[in-house]
Amino acid sequence: MDEDQVKDIIQRWRDTAEEDLKPEDYQLFQGLASVCLTRGDVARLQEFLQDRANAPMVRTMGCVLVAPLLTEALKRERSMDRCQATLTYLSRTCHPEELLRSLLELIKDIQPGRISETILAALPLLQTALPRLQAGSRAAAVGSALSAVQEQLSRLPVPYSRQQEEADELGLCRCCGALANFTKPFVEEVAATASGRTGGERLASPEQEELRAELVKFCMRSLRDPLLEAELRENGQSPLWVFAEEIMATLAAIQESLPGLLFFNSVRRSRQSEDSQSREPRACLAYLLFVQLIAMESFPAVFSPVFVLQCNMDHANQLLSSKKESHLLKGLALFTKSLDNVQDNSLPAGLLDLRSFFCLPQNLRLVLTECPMQHLRESGLKALQQFINKLDMEAKHKFFRCMLKTSNHAGVEGFIVKNIRNQVEISLQPGNANTWFLGEGLVSLLGLLLCLPHGAETDLLNGMDRVMESLSLLRYLILRDKELKDQATVWHELCRIKDEYLKILRVSISMSRTYYSGELKSLREGQKLKAAEAREALKSARLVKGLKVKRENVSSLSPEVQHQVLQSALVTFDLMESLVARIEEISEERQRLSV
Repeated sequence: MDEDQVKDIIQRWRDTAEEDLKPEDYQLFQGLASVCLTRGDVARLQEFLQDRANAPMVRTMGCVLVAPLLTEALKRERSMDRCQATLTYLSRTCHPEELLRSLLELIKDIQPGRISETILAALPLLQTALPRLQAGSRAAAVGSALSAVQEQLSRLPVPYSRQQEEADELGLCRCCGALANFTKPFVEEVAATASGRTGGERLASPEQEELRAELVKFCMRSLRDPLLEAELRENGQSPLWVFAEEIMATLAAIQESLPGLLFFNSVRRSRQSEDSQSREPRACLAYLLFVQLIAMESFPAVFSPVFVLQCNMDHANQLLSSKKESHLLKGLALFTKSLDNVQDNSLPAGLLDLRSFFCLPQNLRLVLTECPMQHLRESGLKALQQFINKLDMEAKHKFFRCMLKTSNHAGVEGFIVKNIRNQVEISLQPGNANTWFLGEGLVSLLGLLLCLPHGAETDLLNGMDRVMESLSLLRYLILRDKELKDQATVWHELCRIKDEYLKILRVSISMSRTYYSGELKSLREGQKLKAAEAREALKSARLVKGLKVKRENVSSLSPEVQHQVLQSALVTFDLMESLVARIEEISEERQRLSV
C-alpha cells in the first residue's frame, strides 16, 4: 500500500462517524500502526496520533494500539520513552471503556517471562483510564483491574530470602510496590467518605461502598498471595514487609473492622461454605497482627487473652494443616504468641470439646512426626509443651488421654508419658493434691499407657520411647509408695496394672531378643533376610533424632548399617530388661519394709 492510499484511508476515517466504523477498519488501523513500529518509526506514529485532525478516530480506534505499543516498549529500550509517551496519550484520549478492555486482555495474555515488565508498564495506563469511566461502572472496573493484575502476580515465585528480595530478579517486589501506589487514590477516596459520618451512618454512595468492597477483596488476595508465602523475618527491611504494612494500613484507612475479619467472620457465613482461599488470608492477617504487630495500635484491647486464643486457634490450625514451610512457620508463631498472654493452668477442659482445640494438636502431631525439617519439629515440640502448660489439671488429664488414644506414635506418646510424670510429681507436693493425677484419674491414665498395643508381639524397638518413659514413670510411682498408699484402692490398682504390664513386657522382650539375635546371626553368616514379617518389623528401625521416625527397609541397607541397627536393638532390650528387674526389686523391698 503506497502513501497516497494510506492518506485516502485516513481521510475516509476522518469523514466517517464513529458508529459507522467497521471491524475491518480497526484491524487496518492496527496494521498501519504495526508497520510503523516494525520499521522503528515510533516518532512518526506519535506525531500522527497527536494530530488534532485525527483525534476522533484515535479516540475511537486508538485502544487497538495499546498491545503493540506496549510490546514495542518492552522490546526496544531505545524507543521506550516515545512508546510510553504515546501510550500515556492514548490512555487520556481513547474511550476509557475500550481502553480498559484492551488493557485487561493484554494483562490476561501476558507471556510468562514478561509478567512484571508488562504489569509495571500497564498500571500507570490503568491509573489514568479508570477515573475517566462513567459513574456507576468505575468500582467494578477497579476490581477487575486489581484481580487481573494479582492473578498474574500469583504466577511469580515468592522470594525466600532477603537476598532474593533485594535481587528481585522476576520483579514481584517491584510490582507489589507499584500495586500499592496504584490503589492509594482509591483508598484515599474511600477513606475520605468513611471518615465523614452523620449519626453513625456512612455518607458513601453505593458505588463508593462497592469500591470499598473491591479494596477489601484486593487486601485479602494480597494476604494470601504473596504475603502468606513470604518469610517477613526482618522488620521494615524488605519490600514485602513494606507491602504488608501497606495492606494493613489500607484496611485501617477504609475502616474495615479487623476483629470483624478475624473473629466474627464465621458468624456471617458457615465454615462449611468456606474454602482455604477464604480462610488463608485471615490466617495471614492474624499472623501480621499478633506476631509481627503490624497495625496492632488500631486493634481494640478489649478482648481477653483466652478469647483471642480461641479465635486464633482456627487461623493457626489452617496454617498448620499445610505442608509448606512458610505456612507452618506462621502457624507455629501465631499459636505460641496467642498462648503467651494466657495464664498457666487456666484453660478449662470444656475448651477441648471445640473443634479447633482438637484439630490443632493433631496437626501439630503431624508436624512432629512427618515434617522433614528439624527446626520445625523442635518449634512444634515447644509449642505443644506450652499448650499443655496452659491447661488446668482436668484439661491436662483429658488431653493426655486423647493423645494416648490418637497419636499412634511412640515418640509423641513418650512425650505425653513424661508430662504425666511431671504432673504426678507436682500433685505430690504439699497443697497440690488432686484426683486427676493422684486418684482415680491416675489409674485411668496408667491403664492406657501401661499396656502393649499388640501384646507380646509388639515391636518394642519401634515403641521404645513409650516403653522407656512408662517404665521410668512406674519406677517413680513405686518409690513414692508412702504418699500413694494413703489411697488403698488406687495403690491396689496400680500394683495390679504394674504386675500385668511387667509380665507381658518380659515375654515381649524375650521374644524380641530371640528374633533380633537370630537376624543378627543370619546377617553375620551372610544370609539374606527372607521372611516378609522380618522386613515389615525391621523397616521401623529408628535412625533419626527426636520425634522424627524414618522408616526404611533394613534389608535395603548396607550390611554394616544393618549390623549396627540389630546390635542397637539388642542393647535396647537389655536396657528395658534391667529397668523391669529394678522395678521388681524396688517393689519387693517396699513390701518387706511394710510387713
